[in-house]
Amino acid sequence: MTLNHLPADFVWGASTAAYQIEGATKEDGRGPSVWDTFTARPGTVRDGHTGDVACDHYHRYEEDLGLMAEAGLTGYRFSIAWSRVLPTGRGEVNPKGLDFYDRLVDGLLERGVEPFPTLFHWDLPQGLEDDGGWLNRDTAYRFAEYTAVVAARLGDRVRNWITLNEPFIHMAWGYGLGTHAPGRALLFDCLPVAHHQLLGHGLALRELRSLGLRVMMANNCTPVRPASPSAADRAAAEAYDILHNRLFADPIFTGAYPDLSAYGADATLGGSVRDGDLDLISAPLDALGVNYYNPTRIQAPAAGGLPFEEAPIEGVRHTAFGWPVVPDGLRELLVLLKERYPALPPVHITENGCSVDDVVTADGTVPDTDRIDYLDGHLRAVDAAVAQGVDVRGYFTWTLMDNFEWAEGFHQRFGLVHVDHETQVRTPKASFAWYRDLIREHRANAERRT
Repeated sequence: MTLNHLPADFVWGASTAAYQIEGATKEDGRGPSVWDTFTARPGTVRDGHTGDVACDHYHRYEEDLGLMAEAGLTGYRFSIAWSRVLPTGRGEVNPKGLDFYDRLVDGLLERGVEPFPTLFHWDLPQGLEDDGGWLNRDTAYRFAEYTAVVAARLGDRVRNWITLNEPFIHMAWGYGLGTHAPGRALLFDCLPVAHHQLLGHGLALRELRSLGLRVMMANNCTPVRPASPSAADRAAAEAYDILHNRLFADPIFTGAYPDLSAYGADATLGGSVRDGDLDLISAPLDALGVNYYNPTRIQAPAAGGLPFEEAPIEGVRHTAFGWPVVPDGLRELLVLLKERYPALPPVHITENGCSVDDVVTADGTVPDTDRIDYLDGHLRAVDAAVAQGVDVRGYFTWTLMDNFEWAEGFHQRFGLVHVDHETQVRTPKASFAWYRDLIREHRANAERRT
């Protein structure tokens, strides 16, 4: 496949998250996170799975670095476990936790892979959750302190930083619906969580900028489509777009919150917005991280309650997770973001991938052709978006290896590398070889053009 519009220095990467791969949850001074507490509660995760061992990356990171080098990755997006660095979320620093990420960063750089650490990927220290978690404004300030600690240790070698991962998903699933940690079911009373996460982003951005570092934020974004041209369906789609996309993007790119009246809220989010907050939040980003999996089709609700109702997307293939496969939705989304926010900074696709019912065959291979088709289609969509004027600088597939998939436990496989969760044996899939060859082809073509 030839991608004619991607820049020569395009970053080819893969993404992971600490709780999903590291394991070693009780080793070397790491404190408990909300996901440790949540998974210990019966009935929260499918079949009672936990991330206590996960992919044992904490002990096997050298092997995993070798896989990254073999794939030819030029970037690796990982997250730092806050409670591994600050066991209670504040106060005394755990040097062994910082040492692990120090070794990981050095190992990446030795292999020519640029590190893109994410500071918060949903695993809030339990000590902070006990004080209210992201419903408590103080958590934003503790996040800034944690950022300063990590950046002081790694900032001499790491230039690109991602503050938050998918704040919408964390707010909605963790605090609104309760299906993710910390398991609160507050419905729209969870909206202050949005502001406090964004405030934490703004405070962390200030810390990182003081060291001359580049700052990104990554959110799950989706193009929202009304189920019909009716006024009711269009109004429902607009309400959903505000909640999923604009609630987190407008404050950053316009310095104001969108109209939240459909959710019984005003622009102060229950008084959580204070003078000066939006100035911090709207400080310019160096790049935007976009996580894309599928578009969302919305119709007017059949009854009261939510101001929208999700409608199925029919006539397309679906992943093992049941998510519709619509590659052109990624092009549509990127163009929409550029049109909606004219000052949009460069974009990195920080997550994109699919779950497949992978099987290791008798000859030891994993022929995941559905995943190859998925990646092929979405990378073509990225190339098309660049042709339409969107400045896309990198692509990080989700994910490097099969891991603990949150409430689904180990039942959904997204990786380029198959992991036997009993033995921890890693087996590169057909998609791993396909991605490796694509990276080689792009780099060879770029050298020829140069």
